[in-house]
Amino acid sequence: MVRSLPEDPLIRSLVINARRAQLTRRGALAGGVAGAAALALAACTPTSGSAKPTAAADVSSTDKSMIWANWPAYMDTDDATGAHPTLDAFTKKTGIKVDYREDVDDNNSYYAKVKDQLALGKDIGADTVCLTDWMVSRWIRFGYTQKLDHAKIPNIKNLNPELLNIDYDKGRNFSLPWQGGFAGICWNKEEFPKGFTSVGEMLKEPKLKGRVGVLSEMRDTVGLIMLEQGVDISSAITDTQFQSALDVLKTNIDNGVIRNVKGNSYLDDLTNGDTLAAICWSGDITLINGENGDKWTFAIPDAGGTLWNDNFLIPVGARHKANAEAVMNWYYDPEIAAQVAAYVNYITPVEGAKEAAVAIDPALADNQLIFPDAATLKKAHVFHTLSPAQEQSFGSAFQSVLLGA
Repeated sequence: MVRSLPEDPLIRSLVINARRAQLTRRGALAGGVAGAAALALAACTPTSGSAKPTAAADVSSTDKSMIWANWPAYMDTDDATGAHPTLDAFTKKTGIKVDYREDVDDNNSYYAKVKDQLALGKDIGADTVCLTDWMVSRWIRFGYTQKLDHAKIPNIKNLNPELLNIDYDKGRNFSLPWQGGFAGICWNKEEFPKGFTSVGEMLKEPKLKGRVGVLSEMRDTVGLIMLEQGVDISSAITDTQFQSALDVLKTNIDNGVIRNVKGNSYLDDLTNGDTLAAICWSGDITLINGENGDKWTFAIPDAGGTLWNDNFLIPVGARHKANAEAVMNWYYDPEIAAQVAAYVNYITPVEGAKEAAVAIDPALADNQLIFPDAATLKKAHVFHTLSPAQEQSFGSAFQSVLLGA
């Protein structure tokens, strides 16, 4: 049964538009859901003994604007105009104009660009940024984020309780999940209709020599290899376990099987045919299927995939804190969260979004990439939080492989 449309006329119109858009994406969705169900290393630590920077003064009361830095393909978008319907509705509702920028291609490369300003407490050109758990943990540890005012984010009550008390930010005082997802494998199903069940299977396929892509996110690429080697990546990881997986990566880069190691730009290689299979992120594959034809299949390998969240944070030098908190509150409305989820096909952290999604398309509630059930989640593993020393040593070793050292 289709859920009744919301009473708020602004949100009602958004749901109707999202429903129309979803109808054109349903064919691509089916392929993605079936698969899911069946630069040098930036310095990791500030100068020893350095004081944590002081938060900037908030000018939100007199300046109704803000800048949001996010990853590509991570927001509902009108394909005809390039506009973002839910953001436009936010501006109409609040008067706050959002300059939305797809500035994040990789956690480390983004951090490398802004770390010096962060250490000085300066404005990095963004009032909120969405980064992955481990990088958010680093920013919080170094004092590079501002404490959230939960009173200005009343919809925080809709946060999935399982995401409230994570180890690096208990109570969510400095971060708030934006979207989550899986790292798994994908392939061009026109070229490989039988597909693959593991990273190792892809790397051994003769037709894929020089046509495999992997992610520059260490925890996803190395994590999938370690899972295949029988390592429980959600528990403490030893140097030997990490090095064994890294050796597999290095061997396949050196022998020319792996063509590229990239951040979000790996999608370009899939769409132009440079790569025919890849370690990838779940929602991306549904998106490019919708935009370029139903050519790719995503799957969590039999040995398991990684599970992660990208999170809102407010940089220490941001001058529009309250405006950023207003954006967070907007996207924690279940009706709004459902519309974004219907487009990006990542796991929403917002309770009630699944029920709201039924108004857009009842099939969304069964989409394992957005609302995974227990069986799907059992195949996904969160990469264990590394110590600062491990973060430095593992990261350096990974970057050395990428740089051909």
